[in-house]
Amino acid sequence: MFAKIGEAQVTKAIVGEFTEWFQDHITNDVIIVGGGPSGLVAARDLAKAGVKALVVESNNYIGGGFWIGGYLMNTVTFRAPSQEILDDIGIPYKEVEEGLFTVPGPHACSKLISSACDAGAEILNMTKVDDVVYRGGRVEGVVINWTPVGALPRAITCVDPVSLEAKVVIDCTGHDAHVAKALERRNILKLAEFGPMDVKASEDLIVENTGEIHPGLIVAGMAVSTAYGVPRMGPTFGGMLYSGKKAAEVAIEMLSRETVAAV
Repeated sequence: MFAKIGEAQVTKAIVGEFTEWFQDHITNDVIIVGGGPSGLVAARDLAKAGVKALVVESNNYIGGGFWIGGYLMNTVTFRAPSQEILDDIGIPYKEVEEGLFTVPGPHACSKLISSACDAGAEILNMTKVDDVVYRGGRVEGVVINWTPVGALPRAITCVDPVSLEAKVVIDCTGHDAHVAKALERRNILKLAEFGPMDVKASEDLIVENTGEIHPGLIVAGMAVSTAYGVPRMGPTFGGMLYSGKKAAEVAIEMLSRETVAAV
């Protein structure tokens, strides 16, 4: 029934293909750190615009909290006009009352992952960002290592990281704001802390404040709440989708500025 392919051939295929792919993504136009909903939308829109976009995700799965809603229930919610993005991605939804829509989390998440991949976005999972590449007052990439390295006993964790370069980095690491905090540790940025729950205020503020927080670095999604002290959003996802779209728009504008400056 199956082709007569053995273990050695399987291993060669994995190592060879991954090595070739990895070498091609040592340099990128945009690196998106965090493969949750905002990161995936940003990656999708960037790839559709012809931008070389790489998502770096610390987990073995992609999607972040998009797989599930609140309180371990896998119904995720969206407030209008989020249905416009759901329609664009092809995610079916139910309107439970005027302006409020529900979707099963696994269906929504799998559709978004597929749409990002179909657009040409690339994903490097099980990879944690330890630091940023920083030159001349600008973020120019990320320092990475395998996620399992961080779980090793301290005595054997002296595994040096490697770096990936990019013209723009987008921090989509949720409330951790992991990339922005790498700058805060060096007194380059001063971040706030996310505020208490206020869905009505949060979604608009998340989208409004999505943008370049430091040369070369954009914050998007719930990283915005930590960066600027915006109220937390809870299990409604429209703001994250729109934040991802805005992050892609800002990144494209930044890349255009850099191209003009180089001419």
